[in-house]
Amino acid sequence: QVQLVESGGGLVQPGGSLRLSCAASGSIFSINAMRWYRQAPGKQREFVAAITSSGSTNYADSVKGRFTISRDNAKNTVFLQMNSLKPEDTAVYYCHASRFPNDYWGQGTQVTVSS
Repeated sequence: QVQLVESGGGLVQPGGSLRLSCAASGSIFSINAMRWYRQAPGKQREFVAAITSSGSTNYADSVKGRFTISRDNAKNTVFLQMNSLKPEDTAVYYCHASRFPNDYWGQGTQVTVSS
């Protein structure tokens, strides 16, 4: 079993920055990839960014050039640095881990971008 805990969300003005963290614990060996998703009220959950065990990254078009995903393997933690935030980035952000054949989700952290 894998447990994921997100932190770092909050209220920020448009153009501001936040850094989200996701700490993994439990049976964390052989996790193939870590991802960030987000879900706004009344909307579907959507992919934001991913990082694999080999260090490859991938981003949704809506966040390319603004968000950066990274990891600290010693602390079993993945980060999402969010810059130039827009109101449409407002959502609950969820951490996701995959280890065949299972998927694991954190509880989410709220990000609100508003003036």
